[in-house]
Parts: sequence; C-alpha cells; structure tokens
Amino acid sequence: MLISLNGVTFSYTGEKIFSDVSLSIDEGERVGFIGGNGEGKTTLIKLILGELIPEEGSVLKKNGIRLGYLPQSGGFEHADTVRLAMEEVFERDKFLLNELQKTQEKMAGGENLPYFLHRCETLEREINSRDSYHYGVKIQTVLNGMGFSGRSDEKVSVMSGGEKTKLKLCRLLLEEPDLLILDEPTNHLDLSTLFWLEEYLSSYKGALFVVSHDRYFLDKLTSRTLELENGKLNSYKGNYSKYKILKEERYKTELREYEKQLEKTKKLKEYIDKNLVRATTAKSAQSRVKQLDKITLDKPIPPKEPPRFRFSYETKPYERVLFAPGFDLYAGEKPLLKNAGFTLMRGEKCALTGDNGTGKSTLLKFLLSGDKRVSVGKFVKCAYYDQENAALESEATVIDDLRFRFPLFPLTEAYSLLAQSGIDSDDALKKVKELSGGLKAKLALAILQAQKGNFLILDEPTNHLDLLSREALESALKEFDGTLLFVSHDRRFIESIATSVYCIENGTLTKFNGGYSAFLESNRQKNVPEKTAPVKKTENESYRSKEERAREARKRQRVCEIETRLTKIEEEQERINADLIIFAADYAKVKEITDRLNSLQEESDRLYEEYGTLI
Repeated sequence: MLISLNGVTFSYTGEKIFSDVSLSIDEGERVGFIGGNGEGKTTLIKLILGELIPEEGSVLKKNGIRLGYLPQSGGFEHADTVRLAMEEVFERDKFLLNELQKTQEKMAGGENLPYFLHRCETLEREINSRDSYHYGVKIQTVLNGMGFSGRSDEKVSVMSGGEKTKLKLCRLLLEEPDLLILDEPTNHLDLSTLFWLEEYLSSYKGALFVVSHDRYFLDKLTSRTLELENGKLNSYKGNYSKYKILKEERYKTELREYEKQLEKTKKLKEYIDKNLVRATTAKSAQSRVKQLDKITLDKPIPPKEPPRFRFSYETKPYERVLFAPGFDLYAGEKPLLKNAGFTLMRGEKCALTGDNGTGKSTLLKFLLSGDKRVSVGKFVKCAYYDQENAALESEATVIDDLRFRFPLFPLTEAYSLLAQSGIDSDDALKKVKELSGGLKAKLALAILQAQKGNFLILDEPTNHLDLLSREALESALKEFDGTLLFVSHDRRFIESIATSVYCIENGTLTKFNGGYSAFLESNRQKNVPEKTAPVKKTENESYRSKEERAREARKRQRVCEIETRLTKIEEEQERINADLIIFAADYAKVKEITDRLNSLQEESDRLYEEYGTLI
C-alpha cells in the first residue's frame, strides 16, 4: 500500500466539502479520479500530498514514498536550458559515470590497484542497477515524445505557460515517482503527443492517480475509478466506460433496496397501528417497533442531471455552406498554409485537427473574417464559440449578458435556457467574472443556442466542461442537423460527432472523408489522402519527396546499426571488467584494459548522442 485515507472529513470556511472519505492506493495501481466541477477533487489531492490537514480521519503514507504531482496550472520554472533542467534528475548517474572514468584512469596509472579495482566493481554494479549509461537516451526519448524535439538548448524561461506545464510533466516522467498524480495532464497536449503519452504511461512502473476529462485517456490507462459526488467517494472496479455501467447498476440496486425497505416499513407501521393497543398483540407490536427503529437506509441520491443543450435554426442554407479555394494563411510573418482549399457542404460535421501551433484557431478566424477569398453560401448563419470566451461581458451579470445580446428574449425563457445549460438561478445573478471556467463555458453555450445558427464553428468547446457536460454537448451536436466545424482535443468527442476530418500537417491542409476512426486508420496505414485543393507537383517537389523517403530509410538503418553496436559495446565492457579481476596484479595488462574501456566509453557516448537525435 502506498497511500491510505481513513474516514477523512474536510471543510472550507465552515462548509463541508466531503466527509468520511476512505481510499487506498496500492503499488502499481492505475486509478482514475472523476467528479463534477467544485466537488473537491483538488482538495482531496492536496490532502494526499500533505498540503492540507483533515479535520477528522487520517492520511497514511508508505515510508520513503516518492510522490510526483502535475497540477492543472503552474508550469516548470528553471533558469537554464531544457536539457540541463532535465539532467538535474540524473545527478547521481552523472556522478557515478564520472567517478568510474576517474577510477579507471587511476587504475591505468598503476595506483593502488586492489582498491581501485574494488571501487570499479562497486560503481559498475550501481551504474547497471540504475541504467545510468542510458540517462541521455531517456531524456531525449521523453523530450521528443512530448514535442520538444530539437529544442534541448532553448531556455525554459522564455517558453509559454503551456510548454512549461509540458516540461513539468517531462521532468516527472524522468523522476519516476512511486505515485504519479496527474491533474488534467492532457490539457496542453496535441493529439500526436497524447498518443505518445498514453503509450509511455501504459508501461509506467509506478502507480498512477489521474484526474481527467479525456474519456479515451481514462479508458486506456485506468483499472479503477473513484468518483467524488455529493461529498462522498465511491469506488468502481474498471475504467471509465465500465464505471458508467457499474454506477447505473449500483443506483438501480440501491433504489430497489430502498423501495423494499419502504414496503417493509409500511407493513410494519400498519401492524403496529392495529396491534399496539391490544393486550393480546401488544408484545408482538412492540417487537415490530424495534424492527422499525433498526431500518436506517436512506433514499439513494439520483445521479446528477446533466445540462440539456439543444441547437436549432430557422432557415435552411443552400447546399454549399462554405468555399475557400487556393488561399495562403499566415500568423504574422509565419506561413501556416500555402495554396490551401476548404469546402463544407450542408449537414457536414467536420473536425479540424493538427498539432499545437499549426494554425487551427487561425484558420477558423480566417473563415469567419469576411475575407473575399472565403465564399459563404446563401442563407448561412454562422454562430461561433471562442475557446477563450473573450466575448463575454465580465462586469455584467450572467442573466444581463445573455439579455443584452437578445433584447427581445423573455426573462423567464432566458432563465430557463441558463438552467437547461447548467447555470442555476443563483449563478445567473453573479457577475460573469466571478464564474468558474466551466460555468463560463456553459454561458457561452447558452448564448450559442440562442443565436440559432445553422452553421456552428466551435473552437475547443469542451475545454472547461466536466464529463457529464461534455457528453450532453456531444449528444446535442449529434442531433443537430445543421453544419458543424469544430476543433477539439477530446478524441471521444471527435469520434462521436465528426463525419469528416480536415488535418493540418507540415503546412498542408488535407481532407479525410469519413469519421475520425477512418482518419486514424488512414494515418496508421500511411495512405496518401485525397487533398481538397490538389496542386500539381513540380519536378523539384517530387524530387524532394523521394529524397525525404530515402533519408528516412537511411535514418532507420542507422538506428539499427547504432543499437547493434551499443549492444556489442556493452557485452565487451562486461567481458573486460571481468578481465580486470583476473589480471589485477599485471600492471601492463590493467593499463591496456582500462585504455580499451575508456575508448569504448567514448564511442558509446558518441553513439548515444547520435541516437538521441535520430529517435
């Protein structure tokens, strides 16, 4: 057991957050932790970390446990380069390798051979147990996988907040704590990085405790699900998909038991009322009273109702909703797309994908900008959801922000729309700036519904929504029979809704007809997709493409050569270290052996450095 919480209760300013919470996390366990916004997930994590002290109950930890925590916000701060920041994790490994080299040099000089031979053996044992020779490869593997390929020499201090959060995760992965606590680790990751992280964590040796709104991520990595709801913590065996089934079954079972109890209570009361005053049956009635006093089962609290979104429109547009042939796209001076084309037909639900920084949000804004290169079909009415919710009036109340935009909207209908979107009457009277990220998202979605657009353009609409709200939005957009263009990092959301996919990759905009699964399959099989605006390749472009393929083949061959050679070097190092013991008294032979060891180590260092640039 790594962590155990026993009967923990905690309150903020007199308001109870949760009570009598108990849980344990075992070594190597994979736990998903879910709950609505404001239920207290972060508070529970802080109790595990020891940053908060429970009012009642206890938090026990295994002696010497190493905890790693990735918060939702707050990135990694460091004054030096990315690589030096990551190398700090391996100070012991660097020390050991340096000591081994010094010891081997002293042996070559003939100093105190028995002592230095023993010292060599001790260092080698620890180096091998820690896998110290490969620390550079570990760093490069994690940095490349997390999207920092070729950026090892950049200063951490000049990076964006999202990049610093990713670096914090890189550092935690390299530290390999016994329990890795991840609070929304997918927030700043593009799809390719997300796939890599899932694979990496699948083979992680320590235990995982994951808070996430990404249902795919939870399904792939977790084998137990904890849910914090209404101040209580419930445990379900299985991943998120299994949890949904088990939760429904648990509620139905509890409800049946409660209804049986009601029926039993009713019969007991009827018997008592009839027989308590009769002398012949009073004793029997008193027995029933005692039975009645023992019945304490409370009515189970039904699962929380999700928001109810509904998108409708008044006028049907012409068949071609949007057409933008042959355009270039820039972010300032930086080119994003060259000679791209974009077409959407009525009723199409299109996901726009691509790594961070490739220009997805910029493309959406370009298509909305009224630029003469973009042709919008007749009777098309656009409605736009901005991931930053920058258009909300922060100083206005929620109800006023909605009604200012739609002056003819009746007050009762405005409150009803907000309530259906998950904003109660108390929150409706708060200023927008006082709302949580989740409530701001729901307000923006309420405004979107009121706009009655037949063409919805959504930029990361699920970012601040809890799982229930995401699934409610997903259902509403599946039922919407208008046209949809959206950006999202939620793969379950994309898969459920998208009928086509546009992908931005290497400065090219490519369309995949079919859903998200078809898009992923096309990528896996390395099929050449159909381009929306095909451009005839020049001889030079064709030549570069062949050259690039040849370069990739050479790279793969070189990786194989390096791996083979490194294996042979390690085998030879083991043999030579054994020879040191045999020839310990022969100074000339020891010098020859240590010279060879130094030569092999230098070659190994060069190969590992090259290997890190290739993988």
